Amino acid sequence: MSLLEELYKEIILRHYKSPHNYGSLESANVRVVGDNPSCGDQIELLVETDGEQIADVRFRGQGCAISQASASLMTDLVKGKTWAEALELERKFKSMILDGTPPSPELGDLAALSGVHKLAARVKCATLAWNALEQAAQEARTKAQGA
Repeated sequence: MSLLEELYKEIILRHYKSPHNYGSLESANVRVVGDNPSCGDQIELLVETDGEQIADVRFRGQGCAISQASASLMTDLVKGKTWAEALELERKFKSMILDGTPPSPELGDLAALSGVHKLAARVKCATLAWNALEQAAQEARTKAQGA
């Protein structure tokens, strides 16, 4: 195993064992639930937003190391971003996972998941949190339009 593969493995395991932004968020005004029925991964994404910006974000759920590490890394990355910025990061992440595009520098430690594109059974695991983020953005947009 190469040094880079070892580093990537360590990042994934660290975020799986001690996920960042895991738990409740009482101030959340957007909540979405996603699941991957093929393997049992589940995630609830909780977002505090003013409609334009992600003020805070947390997640709860269960699943494999890839799904939970992806959620942990994603929440670190999108906290404080606008929805437009977060969705651009989602696009870059999914391009890396679905198409094997080299990781964009903006993705930071999410590059540790770049090898997932070679593992078809794990693609849904890696994108679960990101699909929930997209749903959350749609819900936030709907709420903002109704306000």
